[in-house]
Amino acid sequence: PRSRPPSTLKGTIIISHQNKTLVSTMKFVSGLLVALAASANAFSVNTPSAVRPATSLKASTDTWDLANIGRSVRIEGMSREHWEFPDPNQEIVQVGIDSNGRPIEALIELWIGPDWTPMKVKAYTEDGMMRPVQTLIGTRNKVAAIDINNTGPGDFPLNAAACYAKPSLTAQRQDLLTSNQGRYIEGGAIHSVNFDASVDQIQVLLYTDTRQLNAQVELLNGPNNFKQKYEVFTNNGLLNSLYVVFNSPGAGNVIRVTNLAPLEFPCKAFIAAA
Repeated sequence: PRSRPPSTLKGTIIISHQNKTLVSTMKFVSGLLVALAASANAFSVNTPSAVRPATSLKASTDTWDLANIGRSVRIEGMSREHWEFPDPNQEIVQVGIDSNGRPIEALIELWIGPDWTPMKVKAYTEDGMMRPVQTLIGTRNKVAAIDINNTGPGDFPLNAAACYAKPSLTAQRQDLLTSNQGRYIEGGAIHSVNFDASVDQIQVLLYTDTRQLNAQVELLNGPNNFKQKYEVFTNNGLLNSLYVVFNSPGAGNVIRVTNLAPLEFPCKAFIAAA
């Protein structure tokens, strides 16, 4: 075979050497750029990520958590427990009842003195975890006791707690009275309010002008399908008004208030999103 001319071989060696030099130069430049970028990042300001504030539902849920209320007691079916409130300078008591998802049937009574029960509240909920019992009860500034009776069967236990309400909770109840005009409901009448899916909690306040209060408040989801309800009786709806908070997950929730008293005993209802 014929040998390649010396000039051609020399030119090939020079071109190959130039290519290697170019590749080495490119690698050096890219490494230098990476180092500069890392150096710039090292001297950049570290901005912390914004912390999302707790939603109103989360705050409200914490307010009604049994652990935050006070001494929590497990009450078996067909048994009862009571809490004593000896301070006449405080008037509002917070009561919370929940379960592990089973139904709750309970009777909450206000005891003043040895044999006087001025207020009774029957509470029912289909799911004690999703929709716990949440209410405020007034002691009329007297030495009193709150008795909680689990009227359900033996295999449906519940957890209950009660304590004097925090000022923020009593203020929330008072704000409901000033936030709207309320609805006048005569004896035997029914009043309903619809809520959309964006509302997670609903608060209801019923009271009278010192006359007796005998009414029922229901949370409906579907046609005449109640998920939770309260039935209250007191001889003085001003001193012992009914204040309850419903959890209302999902859409299609309706609050229905029925005045069970005769025509001569009207009541006033305040209903709003919590």
